[in-house]
Amino acid sequence: MTARTPEDCDRLFGEGINAGDAASVAALYEENGGLVLETGDVATGPAIRGFLDAFVAMKPRLEMNVWRVVRAGDDIAVLYNDWRLTLPGGDGAAVVSDGKAIEIVRRQADGTWKFVLDDPRARG
Repeated sequence: MTARTPEDCDRLFGEGINAGDAASVAALYEENGGLVLETGDVATGPAIRGFLDAFVAMKPRLEMNVWRVVRAGDDIAVLYNDWRLTLPGGDGAAVVSDGKAIEIVRRQADGTWKFVLDDPRARG
């Protein structure tokens, strides 16, 4: 999975989660990139992969909706993403939650884009 535009980062994130492919999703982050967890802690490096492994094990369905992209020059962008998550419930009923993310992405030397900082609940 290679993000060729800032928006691709979120599209590929959703596709990877829905496919159960934590490794591909983790590869969308810069080496020192951060993912803000629900606790407010920031996961980096291998901790991102650990979180994603546990997340995909829950068999989620994730819908991503990037509705705004703000670019700062050619190499940095901020994504505003409204997402919806559906998890299978223990009683057979689905558990649905949603959030409003802010994500900073940066163009890499090879022209691809990666997450620098991903805060899935930054806007509520």
